[in-house]
Amino acid sequence: MRTPLSLTDAVTRVDGPLLFAHRRVDVGLNEAVEVSGPDGQPRLGRIAALDQDFMTVEILESGTGLGLRGTRIRFLGEPISFSLGPGILGRVFDGVGRVTDGGPPIPACSRMAVDGAILNPMRRKKPADFIETGISSIDLLNSLVRGQKLPIFSGGGLPHNRLAIEIALHARLLNSADSATPFAIVFAGIGVPFETAEFFRRTLEESGALGRTALFLNLASDSSTQRLLAPRFALTAAEYLAFVEGRHVLVIMTDFTNYCEALREVSASHGEIPGRKGYPGYMYSDLATLYERAGSLQDKPGTLTQLPILTMPSDDISHPIPDLTGYITEGQITLNRSLDREGIYPPVGLLPSLSRLMKDGIGAGFTHADHPALANQLYASYARATQVRLLANVVGSDGLTPEDRCMLRFGQQFETQFIHQERPRSLEESMAVGWALLRQLPLTELSRLSDAQIAAYRVADAESA
Repeated sequence: MRTPLSLTDAVTRVDGPLLFAHRRVDVGLNEAVEVSGPDGQPRLGRIAALDQDFMTVEILESGTGLGLRGTRIRFLGEPISFSLGPGILGRVFDGVGRVTDGGPPIPACSRMAVDGAILNPMRRKKPADFIETGISSIDLLNSLVRGQKLPIFSGGGLPHNRLAIEIALHARLLNSADSATPFAIVFAGIGVPFETAEFFRRTLEESGALGRTALFLNLASDSSTQRLLAPRFALTAAEYLAFVEGRHVLVIMTDFTNYCEALREVSASHGEIPGRKGYPGYMYSDLATLYERAGSLQDKPGTLTQLPILTMPSDDISHPIPDLTGYITEGQITLNRSLDREGIYPPVGLLPSLSRLMKDGIGAGFTHADHPALANQLYASYARATQVRLLANVVGSDGLTPEDRCMLRFGQQFETQFIHQERPRSLEESMAVGWALLRQLPLTELSRLSDAQIAAYRVADAESA
């Protein structure tokens, strides 16, 4: 790091969070700066664009009081970094890594660039093993694997914030072989209202889960430029916990739609040519720089798993935000508005949901030997019940065969007894509910189960009766 340089009275224009100035010193793109006005208060920023004569500085805090005269820019000679240490769990930070819980500063033992380290793909390990979330629709049918990035696609007004905080409270490692490896949560609220931020903080504190959580809260009232850094600070903390302290880390980030809206706003203020629906053409690569920070490394014991949440504008899954996210991540969990209207919580729409790496984290040695077959059978049976429901809307339930009416009852009970849950369930409890539902189906419908599995679980049911 070089000796910091300074410029005074070089500003040509101030436009919201952007400051335009003459380039009179040799500086680099994304270099961290401190901007001070007549009040002497330093404001964190970074160089967002530059050419031979001019540069653009993004101010990450309030720019009130800054003008063309008396403004001093101090160049720090390095990218924006985050000072981290063993005491970050149990603490609350703002969107740029400053402690906001009234406690002492973090005793730092490591300083890491928030844009993340460049990882050699040859060092990456294949994601494997299972993280239990307490949500049956995820654990049994769309299992979350350590090192995976699995987004949740929601919509305006759906209970994704409640779902996020419940996963943060109850997520755990299932494999007893990893019990000696500590587990941690990094929870990031991106552009959330104050009431929502307080709900996150209060719930984690009252439950005691804050002790294993690093909580980052970027408020809707914060600047759009700060919102672009909030997930980067959270992921940097997660990388420290995973690859320096050796923990298994689950990162929950909500709402990525707010991040993309801030990206569009800042891009427009730069005068960049807009792409689809006004979002910048580089939004795909920008999102990839965040999502691809999940994974595990061959020479490191920890893992970093991502569960980002986004709200689809107008429930449109083809909108650029979910569309591009789907290209980068390994599946999606989709929330269904119709189920929510029926009072089913969590309203997970199972048919469009998918976890592409599920097969690498379930089965013998990971969860249960019968887990894959049970998941396949439940999915196939629910899909069949959905088809029968569409047929019943046309011909009426009286026009259905006895087998079809049985499938129709199964679909209704599957939604009210399996998808809907009043409290978190362990994987064993979720499997027990799934087997109980399948026992009402005729043997001809159980084509995804082996004869041994059918015999074992039907005998178990008879003995328990």
